[in-house]
Amino acid sequence: MNGKLSAARSPASQRCESLRVKSSKFTPKVLGVAAMLILAGWSSHGIAAAAGSAGATIQNLYSSLLVTMKSGSVLGGSGRYTQIAPVIRRSFDLLFMARLAFGAGWSRLTPAQQQQVTESYGRYMSAVYADRFDSYHGQRLEVTGERQDPYGVVVTSKIIKANGDPVEVDYLMRQDSGNWLIGDIYLDGTISEVATHRSEFTDILQRQGYDGLIAALDRKAEMLTSSARAD
Repeated sequence: MNGKLSAARSPASQRCESLRVKSSKFTPKVLGVAAMLILAGWSSHGIAAAAGSAGATIQNLYSSLLVTMKSGSVLGGSGRYTQIAPVIRRSFDLLFMARLAFGAGWSRLTPAQQQQVTESYGRYMSAVYADRFDSYHGQRLEVTGERQDPYGVVVTSKIIKANGDPVEVDYLMRQDSGNWLIGDIYLDGTISEVATHRSEFTDILQRQGYDGLIAALDRKAEMLTSSARAD
């Protein structure tokens, strides 16, 4: 399969792999693109005025991930996926993220196609997290605060790796029907997951079109859950 959702992961995806995240310099272009994408997204939804319980969404996510990690070797890749998928669906604004990652052509899709992209994106994200949070060796997942941001509410957190090294992971949050949902993730506080996905999706769409993107997302999700280690 061509495109960056194949076995060769993008640099940002490699840095996210499992909990073995390495500190690295960020790319200002990626951060700038992310800000532009999120601003465009917020313009049609509005920015929430107060932080409210945005941090609770991340705390609940982390609690669920830790439970899965501690049983990771027993569950295996598919078992972790089964446990994590419902958590991803209730914690992430998958429609919002899929729309931004897909790009300008989103409005030309039929409602059925938009739903298909969102569902495939949700499966892909669930598989990524099942692979990323695969085992427990004393890691700590900690919510460290909330702050207002020009693009919304940001929940800050740290993932403390088994060797004690901290990795900063921030979440841009948005409200939907009174619930705080994740709209983007920033590794090292700077590398946007949505912007990374948009770059990958654009490459696949240009080469293989809509059907190629759906196939790439589904194949990558299947590969991650079937080949994920059970250590």
